Amino acid sequence: MSPQQLSPSVRRVAVVGGARIPFARSDGPYATASNQQMLTAALDGLVERYGLQGPGAVGEFVAGAVLKHARDFDLARETVLGSGLHPSIPAYDIQQACGTGLQAVIAVANKIALGQTDSAVAGGADTASDAPLGVNDSLRRILLEVRRAKSPGARLKALAKVRPGHLVPDIPRNAEPRTGLSMGEHAAVTARARGIARAAQDELAATSHQRLAAAYERGFFQDLVVPFRGLARDQNLRPGSTVEKLATLKPVFGLDHPDPTMTAGNSTPLTDGAATVLLASEEWARERGLEPLAYLTAYETAAVDFVGGDVAGGEDGLLMAPAYAVPRMLERAGLGLEDFDLVEIHEAFASQVLATLAAWEKRGLGTVDRARLNVAGSSLATGHPFAATGARIVATLAKLLAERDAPARGLISVCAAGGQGVTAILERS
Repeated sequence: MSPQQLSPSVRRVAVVGGARIPFARSDGPYATASNQQMLTAALDGLVERYGLQGPGAVGEFVAGAVLKHARDFDLARETVLGSGLHPSIPAYDIQQACGTGLQAVIAVANKIALGQTDSAVAGGADTASDAPLGVNDSLRRILLEVRRAKSPGARLKALAKVRPGHLVPDIPRNAEPRTGLSMGEHAAVTARARGIARAAQDELAATSHQRLAAAYERGFFQDLVVPFRGLARDQNLRPGSTVEKLATLKPVFGLDHPDPTMTAGNSTPLTDGAATVLLASEEWARERGLEPLAYLTAYETAAVDFVGGDVAGGEDGLLMAPAYAVPRMLERAGLGLEDFDLVEIHEAFASQVLATLAAWEKRGLGTVDRARLNVAGSSLATGHPFAATGARIVATLAKLLAERDAPARGLISVCAAGGQGVTAILERS
């Protein structure tokens, strides 16, 4: 077979629309919902809204999850088979921690830009409620020894090694394997190092809730959010959040140092949810009478040595990779922060958002007007199902840009576990 010929020119990639289910706190309304069930619900919402039924309706489906059972080894494809998309549409999984949803968007965008497909759906799902439990590793080794045994006696001898402590399962931990610190503890180190004040964190968190509530009230999410299992809006949303109320919460991270600043109120909760986004070439959208919301014009990833940073006292913390990705992307695009009408920074923690803004300023990018930052709320209010957040942000920002009468530009910044970051630019012309 001859290699596939690439298009002689790069095509613009349109963001046509998105669909997600409301995000829920873990062990709540979606406690018994699997990644596949949630992702299927989000995908079906997109299929129904944009008439994607039938063979060849889209080129492919790309999605992922961070917390995956063994049964989720082919999550994207199984989701297609259980959804309104036609079974002939191929799918594959992708994963880059909290950057998964945005990386899925980038993956399909590259194929569209190169002419390898005309349309595709990207997305992600995660459930902290239905997290996989692993067999105790010592027990696993014994069971493998039993399987390899050649005689009943050898099998009994191996089984005799089992002790009560071996029956305790391995429970997933929100901790970095290289450091043993949770994401919150890493963020607390960065907050201390950069002098991020508690009041500033609480103000950002309260604003996120207030803006998300306002967006729901004006009907902004009517064509973006699909009701699921009794929820019609994000369960974590607290419309009445104020700085004064958040100030009463006790710190939960960084307790081993004086004056900890990070609380459950200025940190994202463990969350269940799923999100999808439809991307296409301009021609594909035009043929179907669909008006693109915005165009994906640039993207950049980066990583930092957080082990030598947070742990060894260096400058770079676990969630600071966007401090490098964004400057590189802007330089390549010939843009500055002042060229953006809207800025979307994933709110893993309020302290991390503030640290990122400070790092951009330190690197000479200038300041971000808070009136342009996360104008419809973000992860502190919606919650953060790890792999779903990127797709949520892309669809939200694209619609925000489409609401403007004039050309507009938006910046996306997503931090991720492992000291990584994924960033992108959307434009409305």
